[in-house]
Amino acid sequence: MSSLNLMLFGVYPYVALAICLIGSWARFDLSQYTWKAGSSQMMTQGKGMRIASNLFHVGVLFVLAGHFVGLLTPEPIYHMVISTENKQLLAMVSGGLFGTLCLIGLLMLIKRRLTDPRVRATSSTSDIVILLVLLAQLVLGLLTIVASTKHMDGSVMVLLADWAQSVVTLQPVAAAEAISSVGLVYKLHVFLGMSLFVLFPFTRLVHIVSAPVWYLGRRYQIVRQK
Repeated sequence: MSSLNLMLFGVYPYVALAICLIGSWARFDLSQYTWKAGSSQMMTQGKGMRIASNLFHVGVLFVLAGHFVGLLTPEPIYHMVISTENKQLLAMVSGGLFGTLCLIGLLMLIKRRLTDPRVRATSSTSDIVILLVLLAQLVLGLLTIVASTKHMDGSVMVLLADWAQSVVTLQPVAAAEAISSVGLVYKLHVFLGMSLFVLFPFTRLVHIVSAPVWYLGRRYQIVRQK
């Protein structure tokens, strides 16, 4: 195992997570008014925006849930209901379906943000950068499905799960060893996924963890009296 592999896949996950947590805390503490989705829905009308947003959000939610369950469920547990081979097949089919839906929605959103004059004028550099990074990550994810057709026994999926579970259980050396032999497309997908945690505090992605529960108990705001 090379030192570069150890740094990228054994150490970098913790660096990325630390930046994500500390950066998010600092932004929320020092600049709460920037903690928002920055919706541009009011800039344009029509069904295109709703379709694109729904496709993207539904797709990405299912993809994230699939990654969370697939990578962090220990092998003895899922073997009680499904084999490794069938688990990979299920991941490929469901990931391909929802990944494609997400890709279609994302491409529509990128086209709108880059070509609509009003939306483009109100877009920050980070808005465009994060969309392009998400596009690259999504394409890499779909390419891993293609690569997975060459090993339907689920062996690579097990290695990736070992990597994720080793990271969670604070075993950086074991994590780096687990992922060292997988293909380049998987490593690029994992690395860019971790890099999204680095970008998270500095972009509109922070709205993912927003939960304004205090709105339920606040008094009504009077805008105009009759």
